[in-house]
Amino acid sequence: MTVLVRPLHPGEPADVEGFTRVRRACLPAMLATPASVAHDAAHAHPDAHYVQLVALDDTGAVTGTAQVGIAYDSPEPGQGYANVYVHPDRRGRGAGTLLLRTAEEHLALHGAREVYAWALDAGRNLSWAAARGYRRGRSAHFLRLDLASGPLPPRPAPPPGVELRTAADFADDPRPLFDLDAETLADEPGDVGAELSDFEQWLRDTWHHPLLDRGLTTVAVVDGRPAAFTLARTDGDGRYSTGMTGTARAFRGRGLAKLAKNESLHRAREAGITVAYTGNDAGNAPMLAINKWFGYTLDATEVRHVRTLGS
Repeated sequence: MTVLVRPLHPGEPADVEGFTRVRRACLPAMLATPASVAHDAAHAHPDAHYVQLVALDDTGAVTGTAQVGIAYDSPEPGQGYANVYVHPDRRGRGAGTLLLRTAEEHLALHGAREVYAWALDAGRNLSWAAARGYRRGRSAHFLRLDLASGPLPPRPAPPPGVELRTAADFADDPRPLFDLDAETLADEPGDVGAELSDFEQWLRDTWHHPLLDRGLTTVAVVDGRPAAFTLARTDGDGRYSTGMTGTARAFRGRGLAKLAKNESLHRAREAGITVAYTGNDAGNAPMLAINKWFGYTLDATEVRHVRTLGS
């Protein structure tokens, strides 16, 4: 079987639908729709040199995907990423290897020295990454919550001085949410640090993203200032995902993030959402404990790998 790898064509329905199909089959917790795939292709920061690759079989069907780019917002230059996924029914035919090779060539062309890649925590996936020179790093867990029939914690009233709002309430000026997102992101554990400083790019990446659900994104406000939030994404097909949950440093230890997330999950169920996903670094004990309290269970684990180009 011949495998062809090329950049995704955002305007071609077969490409974006095929990309979406593969991502959903490989990792349901990472929401994807044709609209979100096309949006990501069209609005990436130019310094990211972002490209979505597709692997096609003899019939032209998409059998594998890769999301490739430079971590331009990292304080350490030369960090790239290449996340490769091949449909479970089409593995072992060379698509993943060709996707990764093409991704590495693209990243090297744009100055990457190291390439980070996620691999599902399963023997076949881990050995595949190791055979291609990738060293195992930290892990992250994807968690799943049944909203159709599973219980949720009670819905308490906010404490005095705290008001629960939605992202829709900030439609006229979302900058306070940007500031809160930037502060929480700076403290998030991970292999590659990030500094969220470009408001206009945040508007493209987050605020105007087709998966963002402003009505379910919930913000705890203290004295008029956003203090904690949970960012909700939905795909229009009954699935919900938490993009980020966090609290400004001055307000931590008061349970505000848990309060915001609980409110969001209750409203998601009322809106007909049937399943909620979230993801946490394996070392993020506080958020893992909060999600266990909500009733989330382990859905999948990925291990981040890194390779130094030219080694």
